Amino acid sequence: MECKNCEKSLRTDYSFCSNCGAKVIRNRLTFKNLWYDVTERYFNLDNTFLKTFLHLFTKPEIVIDGYIKGIRKKYLNPVSYLGIALTLSGLLLFVLRKFALEKIDLDTFGQSMKTETTRKILNASLDISSFTFLLYIPLIAIAGWLIFNKKSHNLSEYSVTGIYSLAHYSIMTFPFSLALCLLAPENYLSLSFIFIAIMAAYITYVVNRIHGKNIGLSLAFILAFGVGFMMVSIFLNIMFLLTGIISIQDLVPQR
Repeated sequence: MECKNCEKSLRTDYSFCSNCGAKVIRNRLTFKNLWYDVTERYFNLDNTFLKTFLHLFTKPEIVIDGYIKGIRKKYLNPVSYLGIALTLSGLLLFVLRKFALEKIDLDTFGQSMKTETTRKILNASLDISSFTFLLYIPLIAIAGWLIFNKKSHNLSEYSVTGIYSLAHYSIMTFPFSLALCLLAPENYLSLSFIFIAIMAAYITYVVNRIHGKNIGLSLAFILAFGVGFMMVSIFLNIMFLLTGIISIQDLVPQR
């Protein structure tokens, strides 16, 4: 008998491959064992996804610092965790466009911005939402490296903090964002500011757990992150101007 994953010869009484650790599958695929595999993989209490999700609430420093120091099996790796977050974001974007987009109240900014301009910016922002999401990773890495760097982490290691933090924020807010799109889409823009505040608060909580609590450094980190967030917003608006999505006239306040 051979392992179907690494092709190493196995004894017939083996349940797992001694070379790669893969489980030996003897039965044909059915809906029953397919469902069992899904529930074992994603909802078992010993499962890496569920453990990663729970521990990023309670002890994010163990998850993130552990990965940086070489622990790979205990928790889901940051790229896979980010992949789950982006998948859920894609589903949320589909629901938003399908059921909520036309119902969103675009007068959130009052008379300071034209409704049509808000619509153009919103549509363009949704088109590049994944790109924008990924832009925040180096933003967190640079802010953390500049403000906190007590453990002499490099930018790549701070990027791990950014990936885990952003992915976790996206996953934990997904059910609330989905409910908002389906039940109260008119409040989507106004409540988005609360979600941004939650994101900043969670990221600050994570870097505090990794580097130790320090109110002064926390405030400096929030300030650095806020400046970076504004720079990303300005960069995106410049992109929209250069690509013709909006014009200078669109940015002139209504009288």
